[in-house]
Amino acid sequence: MNKAVNDGVWSGSWVAERLGVELLGDPELTDLLGLALRRNPKRAHLLVSNVLGKHVPQSPTVVYGYGFTLGRRVRELLGTEESRRAVVLGYAETATGLGHAVADGIALAPYLHSTRRPVPGVATAGGFEESHSHATSHLLLPENPALLAGEGPLVLVDDEFSTGNTVLNTIRDLHERYPRGRYVVVALVDMRSAADAGRLDEFAAEIGARVDLVAAASGTVRLPAGVLEKGQELVARYESESAGSGGRSSAAPSRLVAQFPAPLKDKDAAAAPDASAEAPPIIETTPSPNPLGARGTARPAPTAPHPIDNLSGARGTARPAPTGPHPKNNRVIQVDIRWPKNLPDGGRHGFTPGHRIRLDRALPAMAARLAEALPEDATRIHILGFEELMYAPLRLARELEQIVDAGVTYSTTTRSPVLAVDDPGYAIRTRLTFPAHDTPADGPGDRYAYNIAGAGFDAVVAVLDDTADTPELRAPDGLLARLAEHTPHVVLAVIPSYVPERPAMLPDPLRGPAFSSYAPEEVGWLLQDLSDVTLEAPTEEREEAIQSGGAHYAESLPVEYQPSEQYQQLFHTALDEAADRLALAVGAVTELVLAERSPHPVLVSLARAGTPVGVLMRRWAQHRHGLDLPHYAVSIVRGRGIDANALRWLAAHHDPADVVFVDGWTGKGAITRELTEAIREFEESDGITGFDPEIAVLADPGSCVKTYGTREDFLIPSACLNSTVSGLISRTVLRSDLVGPHDFHGAKFYRELAGADVSVDFLDAVAARFPEVSDAVTVLAKELLAADRTPTWEGWAAVERISEEYGIHDVNLVKPGVGETTRVLLRRVPWKILARAGAGADLDHVRLLAEQRGVPVEEVAELPYTCVGLIHPKYTRGATGADGKAVAV
Repeated sequence: MNKAVNDGVWSGSWVAERLGVELLGDPELTDLLGLALRRNPKRAHLLVSNVLGKHVPQSPTVVYGYGFTLGRRVRELLGTEESRRAVVLGYAETATGLGHAVADGIALAPYLHSTRRPVPGVATAGGFEESHSHATSHLLLPENPALLAGEGPLVLVDDEFSTGNTVLNTIRDLHERYPRGRYVVVALVDMRSAADAGRLDEFAAEIGARVDLVAAASGTVRLPAGVLEKGQELVARYESESAGSGGRSSAAPSRLVAQFPAPLKDKDAAAAPDASAEAPPIIETTPSPNPLGARGTARPAPTAPHPIDNLSGARGTARPAPTGPHPKNNRVIQVDIRWPKNLPDGGRHGFTPGHRIRLDRALPAMAARLAEALPEDATRIHILGFEELMYAPLRLARELEQIVDAGVTYSTTTRSPVLAVDDPGYAIRTRLTFPAHDTPADGPGDRYAYNIAGAGFDAVVAVLDDTADTPELRAPDGLLARLAEHTPHVVLAVIPSYVPERPAMLPDPLRGPAFSSYAPEEVGWLLQDLSDVTLEAPTEEREEAIQSGGAHYAESLPVEYQPSEQYQQLFHTALDEAADRLALAVGAVTELVLAERSPHPVLVSLARAGTPVGVLMRRWAQHRHGLDLPHYAVSIVRGRGIDANALRWLAAHHDPADVVFVDGWTGKGAITRELTEAIREFEESDGITGFDPEIAVLADPGSCVKTYGTREDFLIPSACLNSTVSGLISRTVLRSDLVGPHDFHGAKFYRELAGADVSVDFLDAVAARFPEVSDAVTVLAKELLAADRTPTWEGWAAVERISEEYGIHDVNLVKPGVGETTRVLLRRVPWKILARAGAGADLDHVRLLAEQRGVPVEEVAELPYTCVGLIHPKYTRGATGADGKAVAV
């Protein structure tokens, strides 16, 4: 058997021989576990993990590898789709890092760990008790209250699964609040007794949910009669022996013996001056170093965890002969590793896959800064995390392990008191004791670091959060002073403790009839109502300001176009003639969404042109499949991106993976590109992932997307009008004096135009054709699903060509397609209209609008679109022409 050893002896043999405790089960159990004793009225023995990174220094690659591999097993168990809907929950303090590594292995799920640290201003989403722990109150403090409210699997991670009480308490508490159908329990070791083995299945049946268990190894602990009393007696005897030693210092390294609660010093050590009376170590702050400095060329990090074959190798638990204490004039070097702004330091408030991506990108430079602060001749380096702060130090340690030519190990401090016995057959060889330094909620008390004293480390890097950077940390008996006794170099890295900002709660969506003329169930507007604000400006004034750079187009609104009786008649004629064509495209694009994007999509229209299309898609899903799909409208602004607060609202109420963005049509694809970039920036800033920027459109004449109903450039009658075909809602507005950092973008509700409103007429006319086109939709959808729909972006290429041919030199002033051309005529200062030769009734309304505005229509033999609208390229009021000298308005 390949056992985890101290000097060739299993690190559980000391306890096993004295108490008769036995580990039974998988052969690797003794590789994974040692034994120790603690003062506890319920359980005297302690299973000490050799691969957890809590009590026993271990290679960070080994520690991370175990959690990551367990996460991969969970993903295989759940499958990709269920993994995407899952949430991972780790237990404080011991399994916070393990749970995070499991979440990394799953890769698709957000992570949260319980905490014993209340955070002012963050509401508690739940809590539970850990029956056998010395500190039992666990709080759940997610930044996003909806994190635990989903219906996907909940993955619960702990270091060991013994009685199952902790897990059952957790599930019971959460299931009452947020019931779900599946739970997965993950542990390094499953150590349930025969009596406890069936409890999980019974509990699952009781709550009506499936509960799976994933563990690296399984077995049980055989305890002889009277073991609790014998263990307590043994602990008491060693306590009394060490009581006379006094102080908090660890045992003199020349003869490290049992310690609880303080080390037993030999005569020479006892005669030494009292360390607690001396000054604390000097703190020096190093400037930010060159990431590619003297430590040498960085080796690339492995793409996957290393195989875990031998846990007793050179970087495992084996310990060299201890060295003597180091002089107290050691200097503590503090280094700024430049932790990324607004990146959570762990999972206390939630950690998303997007956060992990940001951390992965930043790790090489941060580890390089740590390496610069270490002595070049160091051969044994230890990274020491802090209680619940396990993951960030672990990832830093693992990155450091790749770039330095030295052995790197990792462990963390703890609030758990364990007897220390300097015997090769005992898991806890030495103990450093120091006062708590993070102003804990349960008051002052002792904290511990195990197996550090006398381990011969050339340097110890203490990684803490700034909440723990207190005077107690730097006191004469504080952690830094204790470490300085046992290593010549102490490096301190302080990470900002992430505290969620709590902005004002975002409001519920606006709905008709209070906002818009659509029925309330048809669409919810993630906008703020600016109806009482005067935002309209004359078209010519707006155009001059936009082109001169004096204003953005979203800072004002054009005066609403009031159609003539002739123009209104054209709209109704066009609607009657195009209704079948529209219904066919609506049905086809909806079927593509249901087949390829999500069986239960959340439709999110890009206001406002996308909103009528989103309503029609929702109606088709009801008509054909009996689905009642949620539908919202959000603002996206060219050059400014999508409304991030709307995305936050959506993420808090729906799975981002189910969100499908909807627009009316594509022109050259500018909004498609805008949305892709905006989602990327949002993932980096907020760490919320899952939103797919691929837009679903009714018509894609520009070949910019792969989810569409048609790629023909034809008249979509809703493009003919403004608010009167879009629920009486204006274009969206983004202006800093009206839209604050925690507000939705704005829009106006033109109630006064109700007499001219044809919004519902348009929807009803198209939906009435659904039964007639049902069979054709089935055929078209099958054809589209089988076709190569890869975007060619030919529309963008055509726009660039036209821009140069006509001397415009700005693609933003070239608006291709019937819909975009209509917008130019209704809202901007048009220069000319290019029409494909032979285009028929689809352009009747364009020709009428061009005639009313005195804009020439030029027929072009080969045009990839039915028409293209050219905005005046050098417009100033009073100017008259393409060169700024001759235009009629």
